[in-house]
Amino acid sequence: MPAISSNKPYRVGRSRTGLGLFATKPIKKGAKIVRYFGPLLDSRNKKHEDIENKYLFELNGRWTIDGSVRKNVARYINHACRPNAESDVSARKRKVVIRAIKNIEPGEEINYDYGTDYFKAYLKPIGCKCASCEKKRKKLRAEQREKKKRAKARAERKAAKAKAALNGHAANGKLLNGHGGKSAVKKMAAAKSTIFATAKSGNKARRASA
Repeated sequence: MPAISSNKPYRVGRSRTGLGLFATKPIKKGAKIVRYFGPLLDSRNKKHEDIENKYLFELNGRWTIDGSVRKNVARYINHACRPNAESDVSARKRKVVIRAIKNIEPGEEINYDYGTDYFKAYLKPIGCKCASCEKKRKKLRAEQREKKKRAKARAERKAAKAKAALNGHAANGKLLNGHGGKSAVKKMAAAKSTIFATAKSGNKARRASA
């Protein structure tokens, strides 16, 4: 970790994505925070074609800053979809300065938008870890939990209604003595009538034969 002068308005510290740059003093909107610097790479130089790292800052089609050098404190500034700073690029001067676009309070992490190309290449595949995206994911997880909770409650209410309806049918189909209900009573009465009728017919037949 590079040594930073105490009169600088920032320090390197732990962030949710590893290391980050944090304000140690109030930084006003529009103020210059730090310069992003390093060796200049020329796209026309074949020796520079094989240089590849995540700290390359493209100025234009020809010039790129290799910000991987240790003294480049700006390389610790993380990406944010809703940043409090921005990169002020001067391709003519081959220079990049990070400026505040909001008032930044001591303790706040300094961040800027890395741009669409970098986001698609490095951040989107693994998921952006900035505070804004984390907040969205947290809200989405809460909504999904609430959705599952409501679905579970509906299923429980449905099961309770089905159980109550089943118990109601069972109660209507039983007598106090444990025999069948109204339908069973009707069947028993019909059976008794048939038995009596059969017995009566049998008696008549026996008398006739006698």
